[in-house]
Amino acid sequence: MYQSLLSDARFYDRLLDFDRDLAEQARSAGCGECGGALHSARYWRKPRGRACCVGPEHDQRFSFCCARDGCRSRTTPASLRFLGRKVYLATVVVLVSMMQHGVTEGRLERLKEVINSVDRRTVRRWLQWWRNAFTATAFWRNARAAFSPPVEQDRLPATLFERFRVEAAERLIALLRFITPITGGKAHAI
Repeated sequence: MYQSLLSDARFYDRLLDFDRDLAEQARSAGCGECGGALHSARYWRKPRGRACCVGPEHDQRFSFCCARDGCRSRTTPASLRFLGRKVYLATVVVLVSMMQHGVTEGRLERLKEVINSVDRRTVRRWLQWWRNAFTATAFWRNARAAFSPPVEQDRLPATLFERFRVEAAERLIALLRFITPITGGKAHAI
């Protein structure tokens, strides 16, 4: 299922549309420091893990810079495509990390083929991030209270993914939307 999803350009187009909406919300809110207008200051990323061809617009991270002299603060909105400074796409970080819990080696290998093989050490770092850095964020400390029974933190992100009761593709998007508060700029550093 996820192999076909990760190979579907329409899926990436949906994520880009979500990111455009998040960027427009951030731009229209103005500068968080001084309230000034925000100008586009996109920057290029070289994301790993995409299993299909999409346009170059998919490799741009939305970002803004305050237009007011003396401020020039940068605002980087939340994203469903990028997970902070991680090199791999957010979908890949979530799926590969999740598949470490109860997924057969064969399924993991097939998924890795689709995303050009992720090194085991990288996967270990991601799991450590989910268990330590993610669970230490103020976002997670507040958000975990909404889950009953509590989410098993040692099985993140799989146990969190299981809580969204929708079809598989929508479940992945729901999880990505859920974690957007930690995917933005310096205020949301991860």
